[in-house]
Amino acid sequence: MAQASIKPTLPHQGVGYALLAAALFGASTPFAKTLVGQVSPVLLAALLYLGSGVGLLLCYLLRAAVRRAAHERPVALTRPDLPWLAGAIAAGGVAGPVLLMLGLALTPASAASLLLNMEGVLTALLAWFVFRENFDLRIFIGMLLIVVAGAVLSWEQVPALGVPWGALAIIGACLCWAIDNNLTRKVSASDPLQIACLKGLVAGTVNLGIALALGMAVPAAPTILAAALVGFCGYGLSLVLFVLALRHLGTARTGAYFSAAPFVGAAVSVALLGEVPGTLFWLAAALMAGGIWLHLTETHAHHHQHAPLAHTHAHRHDSHHQHRHDGQDGHRDGSEVHSHPHVHEALAHAHAHYPDIHHRHEH
Repeated sequence: MAQASIKPTLPHQGVGYALLAAALFGASTPFAKTLVGQVSPVLLAALLYLGSGVGLLLCYLLRAAVRRAAHERPVALTRPDLPWLAGAIAAGGVAGPVLLMLGLALTPASAASLLLNMEGVLTALLAWFVFRENFDLRIFIGMLLIVVAGAVLSWEQVPALGVPWGALAIIGACLCWAIDNNLTRKVSASDPLQIACLKGLVAGTVNLGIALALGMAVPAAPTILAAALVGFCGYGLSLVLFVLALRHLGTARTGAYFSAAPFVGAAVSVALLGEVPGTLFWLAAALMAGGIWLHLTETHAHHHQHAPLAHTHAHRHDSHHQHRHDGQDGHRDGSEVHSHPHVHEALAHAHAHYPDIHHRHEH
């Protein structure tokens, strides 16, 4: 077994992907709120995902043309990926958006934005206790702060609404997305654009069929275009970045960084909709900020072993990628980002890392 020791570093690239995904998704919530009164929740969910799927399909076709011209080999989904992806689409692409739109109809957009932090919490709980991803006391306390913040926001609605159905619907959407996130992690080494495109097209088509079967009225063209644009940015591009973050950070950590999304949504809600958050809102925001800070300042480093592994994903040659090329793919030295099937030999070394696609070892 090869031995190596490298300087501890954190995968900042994955953190950047997660935070950009959070910003796009967080900003989309208040914009979706402005459309709730014009479109039924189920139909709006369909338009958001169709906008995502169609927009990403155009990007996919354009990229495919560029790659063909450059003779680059694409990274596509494989047959073993399909059951995981189908489950992710059913939970996160069909059930989740409908519950979110129902919740937005009953909940102020600023509070709804912060409640979406429950997605990160539920994602982490499933990753830790179902999919056995590593965590420590610091990460647990951070998630606990976010849970308490979500409870505070739910409690704020009780006097006005009795049973906080809006909050419960949004939390239900977060659970669906938590399932989606953990299943998507199983295919995160594949093409993120293809994954997000398929999710958008399938989920949007299913929701559109449900909406039309229930006799829901189709809105005017400007409303359809507005929903499609929100969906492309807040669901499509955000999901592509989220899948890339899953590849680098693992599920629970990506969910934690993604918890920044509601703060973006809350800020846009105040500016766009003129909402005035109450005292409990700011208390919840402080608790959530503390939880996110604990995750952002985490460092995880120890000596670990890599078992032999064969897979395909975009990479450049580093301490984990030292394989040879046959010279036919135009990447003889491996210094550029490229994709092809490759084999990792057994390796032992120590450095800072997250549970990415190369670090899913036991602790």
